[in-house]
Amino acid sequence: MAYYTGSVAAVPTANKQKYVEHIKAAWPLFQNYGVTRMVESWGVDVPRGKVNDLYGAVNAKKDETVVYSWLEWPDKTTADAAWQKMQNDPAMKEMAQMPFDGSRMIFGGFEPIFVEGTDRNVGYVQGFALAVPGKNRAAYVKMAADAWEGAFKPNGCLGIVEAWGVDVPHGKQTDFYRATKAEDGEVPVFSWTAWPDRVTCDAAAKAMEASMEGQEFPEMPFDGMRMMWGGFEPIFDSVKSR
Repeated sequence: MAYYTGSVAAVPTANKQKYVEHIKAAWPLFQNYGVTRMVESWGVDVPRGKVNDLYGAVNAKKDETVVYSWLEWPDKTTADAAWQKMQNDPAMKEMAQMPFDGSRMIFGGFEPIFVEGTDRNVGYVQGFALAVPGKNRAAYVKMAADAWEGAFKPNGCLGIVEAWGVDVPHGKQTDFYRATKAEDGEVPVFSWTAWPDRVTCDAAAKAMEASMEGQEFPEMPFDGMRMMWGGFEPIFDSVKSR
């Protein structure tokens, strides 16, 4: 089963090109360790939230941009073995200093629980982070399936990936639990929808909002007030780089 290392970081906006160069240099190393795909996307429409948001998740400063990224592995076993080996790999230690504050990056290991369509060769990504009660996993998957068939797919969405946290560490400054204000028994979820471009995504959001007007919003198997999301443009996708 595929497995993802999902991450959110804050990168100084002025360092965008340096960041691109950094991840391009990192990709061959990750690939040698078994990563099958690496995607990095730059925040272009990340809203501020009333309860929490992706800026707060990484303690982003005014001159920083939120970056939403993931590594795809063939399975968790490969990922776990690779992370262990990387700690003592001279090549990893010799890489240039990261052009952002890595201590504020949040990350974790996630397994896919619902995947439809494609997220390859797309122009825009909506990334999400939320906390779902563990007991509601099946209900969450059903909700995702209903949303895909009834709302996302009919409005031009190309693909959707919902990934469930199975190895999400607690951090000293930031982590997915604090970011989503996870309560006891809740599990971090990392997910994204893929679109041909931002225009299509924005139009779909308006269409979905209009379709719900006058209707009672369906009960969700999680606290939607604590869900965080944003719009991102891919700045690196290893699939396109081959």
